[in-house]
Amino acid sequence: MNNFKTVTIFENAYKDKLKRMFNTTPMGSTNYERYQALASLVVELINENKIKTEENFKDKKKAIYFSMEFLMGRLITNNLFNLGVYDTVKKAFIKMELDINEIELFESDAGLGNGGLGRLAACFLDSGASLALPLYGNSIRYRHGFFIQDIKKGKQVEYPDNWLTNPFVWEERKIEESVEIPFFGEIKNGSFQNQIWVKAVPYDVFIVGDQNQVVNKLRLWSAEKSDRYGDVEENYIRDTMQISEQLYPDDSTEYGKLLRLKQQYFFSAAGIKNIINEQKKANRDIKDLDKYYVCQINDTHPTLIIPELMRILMDEEGLEYDEAWNITTNMCAFTNHTILSEALEKWNVDLFKLLLPRIYEIVCEINKRFNIVLEKDNRFNDTDKNNMAIIGNNEIRMAHICIVGSFSVNGVAKLHTDILKHIEMKNFNKLYPKKFNNKTNGITHRRWLIQCNKELSETLDKYLTKSWRKNINKMEKLIELKDDENLQYDISQVKRAKKIELAKVIKADTGISLDVDSIFDIQVKRLHEYKRQLLNILHIIYVYQRLKSDLAFKNNYYPHSFIFGAKAAPSYYIAKRIIQLINLVADKVNNDFETNHLLKVVFVRNYNVTYAEHIMPAADLSEQISTASKEASGTGNMKFMMNGALTIGTLDGANVEITELAGIDNEIIFGLTAKEVTDIYQSGNYRPYDIYLHDERIRKAIDFFETLSANKNEFQDVKHNLLNRDYFLVLKDFDAYVKAHEIANDLYKNRKLWLEKSIINIAKSSFFTSDRTIKQYNKDIWKLKK
Repeated sequence: MNNFKTVTIFENAYKDKLKRMFNTTPMGSTNYERYQALASLVVELINENKIKTEENFKDKKKAIYFSMEFLMGRLITNNLFNLGVYDTVKKAFIKMELDINEIELFESDAGLGNGGLGRLAACFLDSGASLALPLYGNSIRYRHGFFIQDIKKGKQVEYPDNWLTNPFVWEERKIEESVEIPFFGEIKNGSFQNQIWVKAVPYDVFIVGDQNQVVNKLRLWSAEKSDRYGDVEENYIRDTMQISEQLYPDDSTEYGKLLRLKQQYFFSAAGIKNIINEQKKANRDIKDLDKYYVCQINDTHPTLIIPELMRILMDEEGLEYDEAWNITTNMCAFTNHTILSEALEKWNVDLFKLLLPRIYEIVCEINKRFNIVLEKDNRFNDTDKNNMAIIGNNEIRMAHICIVGSFSVNGVAKLHTDILKHIEMKNFNKLYPKKFNNKTNGITHRRWLIQCNKELSETLDKYLTKSWRKNINKMEKLIELKDDENLQYDISQVKRAKKIELAKVIKADTGISLDVDSIFDIQVKRLHEYKRQLLNILHIIYVYQRLKSDLAFKNNYYPHSFIFGAKAAPSYYIAKRIIQLINLVADKVNNDFETNHLLKVVFVRNYNVTYAEHIMPAADLSEQISTASKEASGTGNMKFMMNGALTIGTLDGANVEITELAGIDNEIIFGLTAKEVTDIYQSGNYRPYDIYLHDERIRKAIDFFETLSANKNEFQDVKHNLLNRDYFLVLKDFDAYVKAHEIANDLYKNRKLWLEKSIINIAKSSFFTSDRTIKQYNKDIWKLKK
């Protein structure tokens, strides 16, 4: 029965559910009880659709998206919208004098992801279900997320993310589909013996399509004691539980490195074993595996699906190497997400061999056969061959396994793919010219526009009709209305309303009051040196100093609120120092009554998906200032664009395509190009200390560090890094960044022109829907049927 058919039917069903579950009434219930009752009714409807979906997809080819993280955010709102019942529930709650927003906010963000990699994966699953494609996720059910961030005396402090304190209503434990995963052991007389086994227990999370009755699933694996053992030592229990204990455990120790590798093999092997079991259950020939499954490797964390599939096909199914390799390479496709050499995973051979002895043997065989291919190809010299090898310098190169063992290798933005093909992986592209392709990232417009910015969505309904919600390309028609005074007024009112909303959240979080008529200039993303939050705060110091010393500048400066949000990995020392620097600068700037009506700086705590849903709609300026050639794509840039922000940024990642689509006149682009960055690195002549000596603005800004603490050498390490290395060219781009901000500050004063550019950005953002990205993956790589 559909309990959401009418407002009255839902109201009665909801009251009955509260009575049966908690023996209470709507007005007498707690938010926990209200949430659980609502979620229970939603799950009942999801289950009806899930059964139909499983029947429809039973004999169709599936894509399994292997990813170390899925940054899902809260699912209650997403599920209500995608089921098409949000308005029904909202109206019923108004009748019952309940606040639906309070109940939505009761749900914690699922601790299954951290950054753009995980958010992209979540968007892809949403688009897959909404496009009625059999696309499924595969990852780990982490008992604790990355961490909860607090700021104490300016410093990041990490607390455990106990996101499973309350039951996660959107999951279903499937104990009967558990699989056993082997670690350690030894090879004796040609057989794999004395392994330590861990049971992988699956939990399925429902992924609801957009009003199409499709429900796919994200399968998450939890590590538990193997059924092969009775009583076991305490160390076994501890080590087993650690596998699915936390997302991205600290890997600065040998134990931490071993745990990371365990995690990667655990969810990769469990996913592959699940595929094999499904194939057999359906009475299909194991040799036809590649006709029914394609495995998308999201970055290098799931690399081990390649040798694990080989292991099962050869050791358990009795196939010869060549036949197993043919099936494997027809099943696996690889998405590369980075061109930073330190992020291209490599594992120490001794560690790898200790934990995964049979997998190591298989990787050695893959490497040996690949080296034969290179030897026969006379286009590569010895240096090329050594650099391309899968094993080299006592390391196993995971990206190389993926390239050799996959039929498709894609980058995630036009520039990123060009750099992969012509610089970073040019020899692999020469060897496999048909493998490399581009799939520019996207975001689900359902969450990042329709759900988080209802006011803007209703404005678009007014000018485009509601049809754009199902065909987002219709947003392009806004271009014809960019000069329309009524539309500009409506857009400006929406933006102001969202800034008021964000200002209230920030006030409650930090105690800092923001002027909602100031420019909201926002940089929210993982804290990494290449993303250059340091450039942003250096410029803020420069502006502050100039406001204090230059009256003409002060009189002409439009009020500006700089908003940061970022987590630094607990072991990433310099990133944590930058967070402290930002916060101490903010404290000084915000408490200066001579200038704080013109300049405010805020660092929001524990930036996550829920915070982002407030932040993205409120931004005027989107800071996308990574060193050109370092950001693979970015997706925050797309979310800001879709909500009407202008990009101030470098020609890096998807900024290139944003600029091409909206027009360079409608963004504020500055700084070195990717080629210029590469040329600087190759020349070896960059001397940041010379810039410090000759640019008074930079010298004063960096020397300002000494005023932030009683210990004037507090940030000597940050200063030393800037003046002696500055690998990410912060000082080199400083002058261009200052000029870009001067343009932005002046431009904002021309409200008509600014709003015209904002409308163009909204219109052109339709390209960045993840529906488009998934259609391209499917057309070129997966070839799934609806």
